[in-house]
Amino acid sequence: MFRTTIQVETHGEGEVANLTPRVAQAITESGVREGLACVFVAGSTAAVTTIEYEPGVLSDLRRALSVIAPADIPYAHDAAWGDGNGRSHVRAAIVGPSLSVPVIEGRLACGTWQQIVLLELDVRSSRRRTVYITVQG
Repeated sequence: MFRTTIQVETHGEGEVANLTPRVAQAITESGVREGLACVFVAGSTAAVTTIEYEPGVLSDLRRALSVIAPADIPYAHDAAWGDGNGRSHVRAAIVGPSLSVPVIEGRLACGTWQQIVLLELDVRSSRRRTVYITVQG
């Protein structure tokens, strides 16, 4: 098993960071030819998923999340903590903090237009996210 940690600087709610090159680099460093790569973001207001890293579909994803957990409704979390990021927690829980992708012949088994991304969902202006990449073979 191989594990590495990467730091991702984000600059606000709705930012989407392409992690694919860094995950591919971790697989190369691991030497694993057949197995799984697990990508996990620490924190309850960020998420990891796959999507085509293209401006139109990224905009569509942001819009969909804003419909599922809108900014203009009350959240019990906000009333309890006063930090205004109840929607961020809900959106992150729906998408999820981790993703496993097969490693085949030493490479990620992603589709042609499929990238691994980090979604910054917190309302703060910037965050430093810790992402763990574990490669097993």
